[in-house]
Amino acid sequence: MKRIDFLVIKSFIGPFILTTCVVVFIFLMRFLMLYFDDFVGKDLGYDVFAKLFIYFSLITVPISLPLAVLLASLMCFGNLGEHSELTAIKASGIPIWRVLLPTAVFAFGISVFSFWFNNSVSPWANLKGYSLLYDVKTTKVTLNIKEGIFYNEIPGYKIKVSQKYSDGKSLKGVTIYNHSNNDGNVNVTLADSGRMYTMLNNNYLVFELYNGGNYIEYKNTSGGNYDDTRFVKNTFKKHKLVFPLESFGMKRTDESQFKYHEYMKDVSALNRQIDSIHREIKMSKKSEIVSMGQFYTFHLKKIIKDTANKRVILPGKWIDERMKPLHEESKIMESFETAFSQAKSTLDHFTVNVDVQNSKLKDANRAEVEKWHKFTMAFACFVMFLIGSSLGSIIKKGGFGWPVVLSITFFILMYVLMQLGDKYAKEGVWNVKLGVWMPDVVLLGFGIYFLYKATNDARLFDSDIYDVYFDKLKTYWKTKIRKPKTIQTA
Repeated sequence: MKRIDFLVIKSFIGPFILTTCVVVFIFLMRFLMLYFDDFVGKDLGYDVFAKLFIYFSLITVPISLPLAVLLASLMCFGNLGEHSELTAIKASGIPIWRVLLPTAVFAFGISVFSFWFNNSVSPWANLKGYSLLYDVKTTKVTLNIKEGIFYNEIPGYKIKVSQKYSDGKSLKGVTIYNHSNNDGNVNVTLADSGRMYTMLNNNYLVFELYNGGNYIEYKNTSGGNYDDTRFVKNTFKKHKLVFPLESFGMKRTDESQFKYHEYMKDVSALNRQIDSIHREIKMSKKSEIVSMGQFYTFHLKKIIKDTANKRVILPGKWIDERMKPLHEESKIMESFETAFSQAKSTLDHFTVNVDVQNSKLKDANRAEVEKWHKFTMAFACFVMFLIGSSLGSIIKKGGFGWPVVLSITFFILMYVLMQLGDKYAKEGVWNVKLGVWMPDVVLLGFGIYFLYKATNDARLFDSDIYDVYFDKLKTYWKTKIRKPKTIQTA
C-alpha cells in the first residue's frame, strides 16, 4: 500500500466511525421519542432499557451505514480538497479515480459487511428487540392511586381514596369495591383512614385499614323474590387487605410467536416462504379449475369464436331443446331466476377466491421486498460512497457544513424513493425488483454524473460559474427576445 492510499484511508476511517455513531444515536433517539409513552410509569429496570437500546441500535445499523458512508466520504475528500492536498495529488499526475480507489475498496468491504449484517444480525436483533418492546407495551403502569379517582387496574377491585398524605402511604377516606365475583356493587369496604405499602419484593399490595366496616349484600338465588336478600355488616378497628401485583410485572412472551414476520428471517428463510406462498397460489388455481364443473349445468365442448363480428357462436341445439318443455311463462321466469342465482353464487365464490389469492400474493411480495432489501441496503453503501467522494472532491469543503446538508438531501431522496417503491411493490402495482432497486439505480446515476464532473475538475458549486451563465441569459434576453422598438420618422 502506498503512502497516498494510507493517507486517504486514514482520512476516511475517522469520520466514518464518528458519523456512524452519531447517525445510530440519532435513529435511537427517534425510537425513544416514538415509544416514549409506552415506557413512562411502568417501573422498568435498567437492564430492560439497556437491552432495548442495544437491540434497536443494531436494528438501525442497516439504514445508518449508507448515510454514514455518504457523510464520511464527503468530509474526507472535502477536507483533502480544502487543505489543497487533493490539488497536490492531482498536480503530481495521479488521476482522481486512483485517489478514490483505496476508499472504494474499503466502501465495498462495508457493503459486504452490511449484507452479512442484514442477513444474520438484523433478523436476530429484530426478533429480540420487537418481542421485548411488545412485552414492555403490554406491561401495566406502576401502581398509582390518585385522590378522588377510582383505581381499577387491580383485577376484580376498584379503589378510591379521599386524601393521600405526603409520605405516599397514609390515606384518608378509603373505599374498596370487590368485583371479583362479577355480581355488581354488593361487596364494599369503607374505612376512615389507612396505610398502603408493598411487601415481598413488591409482589403484594397491602391496605391496612382503620375504623371502618365491610358491607355485603347476598341476593336470593333459590328462585324466590328477587328483593329477598341478606345483608351482612362487619365493623373493624383494624383490617388488612392483601392484593397480588403479579399482573403488574413484565412477562416475557415466547419469541417463537414473532418469527412469522419477514423482519425476523434471513434470505434462505424468505426464499422458502416465497416459494411456499407461490405453490399455495398455484395449487389453489388448479383446484379452482377442477371445481368449476360443479357450478355449470352444461359443459360446452366446442366454442367457435367469430373474431370478425366479436362474438361467440355456441354450436348445437341443446339450449332450444332445454327450453322446449318450458311453455308456461312462470316456468320460464323460474328458470331464469335459477340461472341468475347460480351465476351470482358462482361470481361470489370466485370473487372470494381471487381476494384470497391476492392477499397471498401481497404476502409473497412483502417477503420478496424484505429479501431484496438485504441486497439493496448493502449496495446503497457503495452508491453513497460514489456520490460523497465525488461531491467532496468538487466542493472542497470539510467539516459539518456542506457535507451535512448534501448528505441529508440525498438520504431523504433515497428514503422517499424507497418508501414509494416498497409501497407499489408490496401492492403489486410495480414489479418487486423495480420497486426495491429504483432508489439505488437513481442514486447510482447521480454518482456516475458527479464522478464524471470530478474527473474533469468541474466547478459545480462555484457561484461565479452561475453568474456567467446568468449574464449570458440576460444578454440573450435583451438582444434576441426583447428587441428595442425603433421609432419611424416621416
